[in-house]
Amino acid sequence: MAERNWPVHGEISGPIVLIGFGSIGRGVLPLIERHLKYDKSRFVVIDPRDDDKALLDERGIPFIQEHVTRDNYRDLLTPHLTRGEGQGFCVNLSVDTGSLDLIRFCRELGVLYIDTVVEPWLGFYFDKNATNASRTNYALRETVRREKAANPGGTTAISCCGANPGMVSWFVKKALVDLAAETKLDFTEPSVADREGWAKLMQRVGVKGIHIAERDTQRTKKPKPMEVFWNTWSVEGFISEGLQPSELGWGTHETWKPDNAREHEEGCKAAIYLEQPGANTRVRTWCPTPGAQYGFLVTHNEAISIADFFTVKGANGAAEYRPTCHYAYHPCNDAVLSLHEMFGAAGKAQPTQHVLDEDELTDGVDELGVLLYGHAKNAYWYGSQLSLDETRELAPYQNATGLQVTSAVLAGMVWALENPEAGIVETDEMDYRRCLEIQMPYLGPVKGYYTDWTPLDGRPGLFPEDIDENDPWQFRNILVR
Repeated sequence: MAERNWPVHGEISGPIVLIGFGSIGRGVLPLIERHLKYDKSRFVVIDPRDDDKALLDERGIPFIQEHVTRDNYRDLLTPHLTRGEGQGFCVNLSVDTGSLDLIRFCRELGVLYIDTVVEPWLGFYFDKNATNASRTNYALRETVRREKAANPGGTTAISCCGANPGMVSWFVKKALVDLAAETKLDFTEPSVADREGWAKLMQRVGVKGIHIAERDTQRTKKPKPMEVFWNTWSVEGFISEGLQPSELGWGTHETWKPDNAREHEEGCKAAIYLEQPGANTRVRTWCPTPGAQYGFLVTHNEAISIADFFTVKGANGAAEYRPTCHYAYHPCNDAVLSLHEMFGAAGKAQPTQHVLDEDELTDGVDELGVLLYGHAKNAYWYGSQLSLDETRELAPYQNATGLQVTSAVLAGMVWALENPEAGIVETDEMDYRRCLEIQMPYLGPVKGYYTDWTPLDGRPGLFPEDIDENDPWQFRNILVR
């Protein structure tokens, strides 16, 4: 790994509690070490597994092997988050830890907080007594938004700040500004706080929808055996979200809706969900390297938050404009094979679940970006094309997928230190330019690509299809049926 003079972006004056030391927690560690000043004697890591405890032992960082639960989180975390003077920082990178309760708790203590997903307590994802509506990310997000509305301002707590959700919201704004300039629109870039200005800019540009379009081509040195689930990031997290209902922000241009689509009765009403699992729902999308491809419409917070953020409301409060927005994810081939095996066994996950590290992979790229479509330039993809080889040069303990996440966590932490009284925020509400400035050194090539591809290309083929030829960018044409 090449030696570089890495900039120090800020200082954490109080203790640090890192919850979760899996693939992302492990990858965040060297970035914190490089870019932040802190008191190592007040840095604690908590995880129920001790697989990578050696990394902490060699640094002299205390490790607590414990589940953070609904019953113990206050007693377990309080002494560590309040130790000594200064403002502490809670970095929640775990699964089955209730984000909302931890946000409330940290703000009570005046402790900064960040996570990568609105995580529920253990049991939420697989509760057979719960309705599909209550198992959605929409429902989870609404709990945090209600808390924000009831308790505005105060200590900063950043919700959902990884690669996606997270970084992709910053990409959307950068891509939108690119499009506005490319189409020679007379505009002034809205301020960070001007949500309405951003939404109206997207409306003026004519964006009908946004795909979080990703292709992971990282390959393993050995073939995947049966009865294991391999992935390039958290298997538990992927299975959990993959078995939630498929969800998407629902645009005002849509004229058709699937028979199994359902609307929400309360909240922002920016999204719908399908009565089927996201990891078994396919969509047509486009990325620069493969071109046209299938992706899985797995639920993610950004599908809802982006659609909500860019909604233009009329005088009566109804949506006058909103883009469709959803994830369109082609994971690494081993993860695709793992999914097929799992769904072939009626959704029963394999007994062995494993995150592929940088030493088990041979090459490949995680091409993660946003595809803004339906405007005068047809479609524009903007994003990161980070390779495994470059990742190895940039940071230890992670593959390309992990570094896109961990560098976004770093950017969020720095932003929180610079804005410690911002209240509860999503990444759509943060300064995208500052956050990308911090993150860019870890993203490999970050580029924009225009394409004339549409989901109607090559259709209809040999078989009849129910398509809308008048508007290529209808969800009717994107969903694989």
